[in-house]
Amino acid sequence: MTPANDPSPAPFGALAPSAAQRAIIALAQRSRLKRGAFRPMLSRLLNLLRAGPVDVAYQGAAFRFYHLTSATERGALLNPDYNIEELDFLRTHTPAGGVFVDVGANAGTYALPLARHVGPNGRVIAVEPHPVMVARLAFNQAASASGNVALVAAAAGDTDGELMIETDHENYGASHVYPDASARSDAIKVPAMRLLRILHDHKVEKIDSLKIDVEGYEDRVLIGFFREAPDALWPRAIAIEHLSRDDWADDCLADMLARGYAEAGRTRSNTLLVLGSD
Repeated sequence: MTPANDPSPAPFGALAPSAAQRAIIALAQRSRLKRGAFRPMLSRLLNLLRAGPVDVAYQGAAFRFYHLTSATERGALLNPDYNIEELDFLRTHTPAGGVFVDVGANAGTYALPLARHVGPNGRVIAVEPHPVMVARLAFNQAASASGNVALVAAAAGDTDGELMIETDHENYGASHVYPDASARSDAIKVPAMRLLRILHDHKVEKIDSLKIDVEGYEDRVLIGFFREAPDALWPRAIAIEHLSRDDWADDCLADMLARGYAEAGRTRSNTLLVLGSD
């Protein structure tokens, strides 16, 4: 089995793609092969050429992409416009010096490009619970020299305490809070914190934009937050993944629309919201 992470990672750049790998990546990026249906096949081919992750730039940040065990990392490696509509939406609503909050930060494919966008006077709060992904994000943050990113190694939830996560070893980014995870041998226990507490702990007083993708747990994070948080702390713009909407106990999207948000766009995976006249 391919290791989830290198326990003693080489410096960024040591795992730059080989010439053959560069050719395949370039072919994918300029053709239909960058689409999702082709990416797993290309990832396996890249891994046959040289097993393990590769070091590349994506959206202005430095990444070590473990493409074989992460759909997100695979997508960003092979498609230079991966999630570009969401990224451009968030950048549009987040000024230089602004604040971006990433709930479910994964390897940092939103957090690190936004950190570059807001600049040294801005702030990014990146919330990620899974220890494998926390390690990947921390490496990418250091490689990108993103000193304006605060990494919160915890799950955002509706209470402070602990949660169990079911690990998806073939796609670590799809690991998720699971009610019966305690019965699984591969379940892991992680700290859990309310979003409002995370923001208070980091002395966040305003949020320009927020992205949330927590595999069907979005409602547990957001319903309580909007009930408890002062209006001044509500994000001006939100990108929320809606693919797991059927798993929500409460429709947090409808709740946000009722609180004054308006739908500004929709992609295959995410609904884009702005507050009030924004």
